[in-house]
Amino acid sequence: MKRGKASNNVMACVNRLAVILAALLTGCLMAIAASPGPDAPPLVPGEKLTYSVTWSVFPAGEVRAELQRAGDGPADYYRAVTTARSHGFVSLLYNLDDEFRSRFSSGTICAESISKRVNEGRRRKQTQIVFDSARQLAVLDEHNLSKPGEPPKHDEHPIPACVQDVVSAFYFLRTQPLTVGSRILMPLNDGGETTEVSVEVQAREEIDTPQGRRWAFRLEPTVFGKLYKRKGQMLIWISDDAERLPLRIKAMMSVGTITGTLESVSGPPRIGTPSSPPATQGAEGRLSSGADRTSRDDVNSSPKSADPQ
Repeated sequence: MKRGKASNNVMACVNRLAVILAALLTGCLMAIAASPGPDAPPLVPGEKLTYSVTWSVFPAGEVRAELQRAGDGPADYYRAVTTARSHGFVSLLYNLDDEFRSRFSSGTICAESISKRVNEGRRRKQTQIVFDSARQLAVLDEHNLSKPGEPPKHDEHPIPACVQDVVSAFYFLRTQPLTVGSRILMPLNDGGETTEVSVEVQAREEIDTPQGRRWAFRLEPTVFGKLYKRKGQMLIWISDDAERLPLRIKAMMSVGTITGTLESVSGPPRIGTPSSPPATQGAEGRLSSGADRTSRDDVNSSPKSADPQ
């Protein structure tokens, strides 16, 4: 594979992780019901998440996500602002500087709109998607800033009454009860046809993080082959505590493994303990310290094996 094509593929994947990390990440997925469960941990306005992104062993960039709240009363909403920037060696191959702003209901976590400013190499675009729940339409307007003379793109596609965008999906996921062996379904729209994403809760295991060892649920969303046409596998580790933080996101593809790791959390204090005690084996699934497990970079390997380190 030529270096230019390989670097473009890598940074496109870094960008996808940036979007999914907006919880980062993959938040990230919604059961058919349109509102969070009664025991869902609260989202905290003012929360700021910072992720490091690596491509195999190389530092690739940084993603930051901030949750804001605006409006009063029944019409109030959340705004999630996510930025992604390439760093170091990867920037020499392909420079990336993106910003995504998602607005979604604070009550139902249904997406209302998302704007995307994309600067990736020579590619520069400004995209606005409005999710009109009354008409059940996703309305896309996109400007190619690299070609000012090109007419803007306008498109409309049907959506269900409640849909997620690529950012709000992660926040919705954090409000959902997680049980090993369960499967969560989510309608997700990124301006085109709506895709139903399935998320399998595979295991509960203890993993090493920059904040110390934490118990987490390992999830696998079916985004490859659906939302993203390329082949691959994605795994997400969500903390098993009141914070429900996306601790790690790993995408394994033919060009290598892209990993997003939560480096820091800041913002208002939360209700709940920093980490849950171990669950009984069998009720929650197999627990793993990860000391004797190996990272899987080959997308053809078993989807049930993963590196919790």
